Amino acid sequence: MKKVMTDYGTRLSALCCSIFGHHYIVSKKVTLHIKEYKCVHCNKEVTTDVSGNLSNLTPELQDINNTLQDIYQKRHRATQQVA
Repeated sequence: MKKVMTDYGTRLSALCCSIFGHHYIVSKKVTLHIKEYKCVHCNKEVTTDVSGNLSNLTPELQDINNTLQDIYQKRHRATQQVA
């Protein structure tokens, strides 16, 4: 069953987010400390920055997160093979 969002639905969701705030869920775990989040209602994407605050997920930050995730996974794969 497909969920169809109309223009009215997205405006209403954006209005709810502006009044009540966003409802973020984790969309991607980059490392243990850095995650990407997505709002359930308006699909706004944010990520944690260096100081642990949420910042808008720009294409530059998304590229940094992807690179960081690759390095993190390679390091942990190597340590698991040694152990």
